Amino acid sequence: MIVDRQGRRFRNLRISLTSACNYACTYCVPNGKRLVAAQDELSAEAMARGVAYLIEAAGIERLRITGGEPLVSPKLESFMSAVGKMGLEDISLTTNGQLLAKKLPLLVDAGLRRINVSLDTLDAGAFRSIARGGDLATVLDGMDQAKAAGLKIKVNMVPLRGQNLDQVMPLLDYCLERGYELRFIELMRMGHLATDSNAFLQQFVSLQQLLSLIGERYEYAQADAPVDATAVRYAIPGRGHFGVIANESVPFCRTCSRLRLSSTGWLHGCLSSSNRHYVGDLLDKPRHQALPALQRLLVKALGDKQEVAFSGGATVMKIIGG
Repeated sequence: MIVDRQGRRFRNLRISLTSACNYACTYCVPNGKRLVAAQDELSAEAMARGVAYLIEAAGIERLRITGGEPLVSPKLESFMSAVGKMGLEDISLTTNGQLLAKKLPLLVDAGLRRINVSLDTLDAGAFRSIARGGDLATVLDGMDQAKAAGLKIKVNMVPLRGQNLDQVMPLLDYCLERGYELRFIELMRMGHLATDSNAFLQQFVSLQQLLSLIGERYEYAQADAPVDATAVRYAIPGRGHFGVIANESVPFCRTCSRLRLSSTGWLHGCLSSSNRHYVGDLLDKPRHQALPALQRLLVKALGDKQEVAFSGGATVMKIIGG
C-alpha cells in the first residue's frame, strides 16, 4: 500500500470520462466556449483497464465518474458495464443533469445507485446566464425521474456573489422538500481564478456567510462525516441534511484520499499542483509490466498533495473532473 508521511493514501478515484461538456459555466470557462472531447482521449476499454490497475496498485475503493459532462460521452455504457464488475465499494456519477432523463435507463441498468447533480440556481434566467447552455426544467424533470427510479441524489451548488447568492435558500428548501442533500461548494482558485484574485474575491462566498444565511431560517447542528470527507455536514432537525465543501474556509488537504485520472490518461494527485503523470502508455501493457511502473507514478502523485491547504491551480476543473 502506498502511504505518505501523513498517513494518506488513495482510496477515491475520480475519472473524467471526457472533457466535452454541453455547458460553459462562467466559473469554469470564462470565454464561454464549450469544451470538446480531446483528440487523444482514451478508449472506454483503456480507461476501464486503468481503473482495474489502480484498484490493484493503489487500493482504490470508490469510483466517481465525471467529465466534462459524462453523459455526453459515447463511452459511458461500455465503461460503466466494465467497472460495474470490479467489486468496488461504491460507484457514483456527477452530471449537470441535462441528459439525465434520457440516460436514466442506462444508469439504472448499470447498477448505479447515487448521483450528484450540479445545479446553481432555480431561476431559469440565472440558469441560462451561469450555465450558458441547457434548460432548467429539463434538469429538474430528470432529477424527479431519477428519484422515482430509486437513485439517491445530491445537488452541488457553487454560490457566487452577484450571480446566485439569492438562490441559496430557495435551493436548500427545494432539496429538503424532495429528500435531496444539497452541497454548497466554495469557489476554488482554479483556472483563470488562480491568477485573477480580484475576480475570485468578487465572487467568493465563504462557509460562515452561508451558515449565517441558513441560520436566519433554520436551526442546524454539525453532523458526522467520514474522516476523509470533503464536506462539512450539517443536520436540520426534522428536515434533512446539507453540506459545505469549504475548500478555503476549512481545508481538508490533511485527509485527502482522492486521485484523478483524466480522459487523456494523466494522473493528478492534487488539484493544487501543476504536476501530472502520464499513464496512458501503461494501459496497453500486460499487468506484470504495468503495475510496477504505475506504482512508481503513484508515489509521485501522492507526493504532489498539499500538506495543509489548497493554494490554487492553473488547471481547468472540467478537464480533470470535479
